[in-house]
Amino acid sequence: MTGHITGLDSRMVLDSRGQPTVEVDCYVDGVLLGRAIVPSGASTGAYEALEMRDGDPSTYMGKGVTKAVLHVKERLEEALVGLPVDEQRLIDEVMLELDGTPNKSSIGANAILGVSMACLHAGAAHHELPLWKYVGGVAGGLMPVPMLNILNGGAHAASNVDVQEFMVMPHGFDTFQEGLRAGVETYHSLKRELKADGLLGGIGDEGGFAPNLPANEEGLKYMVRAIEGAGYSTSEMGIAMDVAATEFHHDDGYHMDGKVLSSTELSEVYAGWLDDYPILSIEDGFGEDDWRGWADFTKEHGHRVQTVGDDLFVTQSQRLSQGIELGAANAMLVKLNQVGTVSETLEAMDLASSHGFNNVVSHRSGESEDVTIADFAVGTRAGQIKTGAPARSDRVAKYNQLLRIAEDVHEYRSPFV
Repeated sequence: MTGHITGLDSRMVLDSRGQPTVEVDCYVDGVLLGRAIVPSGASTGAYEALEMRDGDPSTYMGKGVTKAVLHVKERLEEALVGLPVDEQRLIDEVMLELDGTPNKSSIGANAILGVSMACLHAGAAHHELPLWKYVGGVAGGLMPVPMLNILNGGAHAASNVDVQEFMVMPHGFDTFQEGLRAGVETYHSLKRELKADGLLGGIGDEGGFAPNLPANEEGLKYMVRAIEGAGYSTSEMGIAMDVAATEFHHDDGYHMDGKVLSSTELSEVYAGWLDDYPILSIEDGFGEDDWRGWADFTKEHGHRVQTVGDDLFVTQSQRLSQGIELGAANAMLVKLNQVGTVSETLEAMDLASSHGFNNVVSHRSGESEDVTIADFAVGTRAGQIKTGAPARSDRVAKYNQLLRIAEDVHEYRSPFV
């Protein structure tokens, strides 16, 4: 019997914020063939699958993952041993059935995803394929346009900036390597601009600079300065934003720049920014339950900007189906740990693309040296990836993996043509 799962192992390791997370090993025919580390979010949507934490304040301030780690050995291993490692859907379905809850709260999405990803790696290794090719099959790969988060705010930084991420998108280049270089040079240009203004302080969770600014629009001004300071034009290097509006949405409205705004008023703010800055993409511009705000904005401005649902869809087909019906967005952010298995992630991505939505594969603010999403973005031909600033090894690891893959995959094109 070859190509079958013979064992799983699991342990606690640390993520980029110094918090515990789950690592899983997958053994095939007695040989370690797959390993994966589960990421963790800070700005998390209410509808995400459950990340199981121990809750014991005496250990890792309640953030321990002992229960999830034990569930891999005590519950998942027995159910999966003997299954073909390349039957990803079957592996995931067995785990879902064993958990039996809508949000994976019995076993924990972090335990389930660790196993799902480790088995994916093991399947690729068993077939002696790079992960991107194993994921993509005969369709081949597409190098994604990167969104580089070079200015951090919101839940990712200790600053007064409401908008969580200001990103540059090098979409007007012929190769991934050229686009990444332009993004990296713009990152260093931003550092120079902030230093010149006496605003160079710390960096946020994702490696971007985290200055205090008098208003959110100042972030956009600095992005343009950084792009032009690096010698690029705003026609080849655009701006993407993750507003993470759920974080500042309260019962009385959206609290931004010291004002309380309705959905309509916030939409007008974005419309003004679209007029004045080279913004290509706005993620989570409205709260996770503000379907009307999303739909109204996308109907009015979706022809000129990508509207990306993250907290809105949480990479789950059921939420996405509702968004498709309402016309609430035109793109979905893809985070494996929001839904908890590789198969469900692929299912949601297929649903999105079949309805004309773009897919943007994404990291989380709590990351590691694991580079699964780099291969995943290429193999699924998503066309876009966001994985932080070109700083801090947890972010750079993904860019370096993409540079390796780009030696074999040469197709690279803008989703904004």
